[in-house]
Amino acid sequence: MMNTNKLLMAALFAVMCAGQLKAKSYSYRSVIVNNTDSTQYLTPYVSRGLPLRGVRSAVVSVDDSIVPTQLDDMDDDGCYDELCFMATLPPHCKKVVKLVTSDEPPARQFAPRTYAEIVLRNPKVKEKNKHDIYLNSISLSPRTANPYNVLHHHGVAFENELIAIRIYMDPRQTVDLYGKYHKRLELQQTQFYTSKEQKQQGYGDDVLWVGNSFGLGALREYHDNQICMLDTVESRTQRIISAGPVRTVVEMSDNQWHTHGGQLIHLTERFTLYAGRRDVKVDVSSSEAMPDGSLCTGLVNIKKSTEYSNHLTTRGCWGTDWPASDTANWKRETLGLGIYVPKQFVVKQLEKDKLDYTTLLKMRNRHLCYYITYSSDDEDFGYHSSESWFSWLQAWSNDLQQNNGLEHSVIWRKCN
Repeated sequence: MMNTNKLLMAALFAVMCAGQLKAKSYSYRSVIVNNTDSTQYLTPYVSRGLPLRGVRSAVVSVDDSIVPTQLDDMDDDGCYDELCFMATLPPHCKKVVKLVTSDEPPARQFAPRTYAEIVLRNPKVKEKNKHDIYLNSISLSPRTANPYNVLHHHGVAFENELIAIRIYMDPRQTVDLYGKYHKRLELQQTQFYTSKEQKQQGYGDDVLWVGNSFGLGALREYHDNQICMLDTVESRTQRIISAGPVRTVVEMSDNQWHTHGGQLIHLTERFTLYAGRRDVKVDVSSSEAMPDGSLCTGLVNIKKSTEYSNHLTTRGCWGTDWPASDTANWKRETLGLGIYVPKQFVVKQLEKDKLDYTTLLKMRNRHLCYYITYSSDDEDFGYHSSESWFSWLQAWSNDLQQNNGLEHSVIWRKCN
């Protein structure tokens, strides 16, 4: 009898434990809509404000088909606070979207379509594409003599199948570009330093000379009619927020920046790149209000480039130049650049000079955003003339304007 009771108690305890360990899941429903006359671009849908504390996985289905989904911890507090997925809708179409969140690990892994890396130089490694000290974040003091050479490929690098970018970890914070021949992820293999063997296999390479220019959309100060580097900071930080199947998000922070205008500012620039798109969203936030026109961005004026502009929000160029001074081992590269700044953040576009096409910026509630894009003539999937590039730029910027930006919000209704 004693043994029987012990067995019954053990069984009851097991049942109670199983009940306590049962996974918690919640179901939601929403509808996404395309009210336009044209097929929607591949569009990111982002949810903020969902109860995600304790959530470890999420499954999203669009019209009952499961799509790649990503949860991100944007403020580094250990809990997810954003969910994103992507969809393309035909004209005047609506689709039902379902979401299930769970405190269980994900049961399915999606193939990565974005990638990001911060790599510390390893003096023991001789091959330039095989450095192996990977970081999630790094902060440098201004006492660092040559910050440009601390990190391999000089700063954080990130990509999707179409484009790849690096951001210099020095006062220029220049956005530099990598051109691809084929749609695929490459940076983990090339590390922005493609070997001769990789070039023969069709891997891409650096395609832009940037020098002290903006490159593609670097952020600078504008003071006394001069473009100024962000060179007086207490520390400069780069970090990778996420690199998943749907998007990669990286961040540059200028900590305790002493502006030429006499302010002390904490400035943060966040770069978001989604799978399947050739544009990057740049969000800028400031700890203090800044005068209109005290920040600027723009595009490098590629030698003998042709310009496109609507004289307010959108600007682009198409040109050809050497990407490096070593003309024996490099070829001239042809590419198109583009930038779109929503009109509420524009002061004006300045006349181009020998170095840059410049746009003066203004913040709203200590925030601004803009979008950058490019296409290399090397691509077997891109644009190969100024006419086709400028036509795409116009359609792209019109789409961003009509949809009030790149990302669409989703309002969920709880079902349980």
